[in-house]
Amino acid sequence: MIAPIKEKIILGIDPGTTIMGYGVLRVVGTRPELIAMGIIDLRKFANHYLKLRHIHERVLSIIESYLPDEVAIEAPFFGKNVQSMLKLGRAQGVAMAVALSRDIPITEYAPLKIKMAITGNGQASKEQVADMLQRMLHIAPGDMPTFMDATDGLAAAYCHFLQIGRPTIEKSYRSWKDFVTKNPDKISACK
Repeated sequence: MIAPIKEKIILGIDPGTTIMGYGVLRVVGTRPELIAMGIIDLRKFANHYLKLRHIHERVLSIIESYLPDEVAIEAPFFGKNVQSMLKLGRAQGVAMAVALSRDIPITEYAPLKIKMAITGNGQASKEQVADMLQRMLHIAPGDMPTFMDATDGLAAAYCHFLQIGRPTIEKSYRSWKDFVTKNPDKISACK
């Protein structure tokens, strides 16, 4: 009997205080497909606290619409402006709190790791990341977003898909002696 193919929905978020990007992937078996990507536009809010409230409302709406099983979020990179970092961390924290309030597991990925997973180059540009995602997910040119924040959110989801798709090793070994100790049946077969 063939086991049923499991489906998983992954929400990827690229936190921001001006534009927050998101992407939603459906994974069936080992095949990812794009469900949605977009942005949360925060430019019309002058007050940082109003931005945080809007992030909460929109992320909750996205979660209720797509019912993700897991959330992948880009970790803020360390910049020189402490105030900007603090605001970005708050925006990320609000998005994480919404996911946690719905018992959705969260995984953070460094920007370098996301770029490396998508393009093979940790220093890749936003355009290179978007181009690779377009190719891998067969996104029509007309469906590509204006804001790269959306593809950055999608990249976080795709990076997570790649990470969870790796097979796990049942046993690990520290040395050949450790291997022999844990596998006496394989050693006796070689004699």
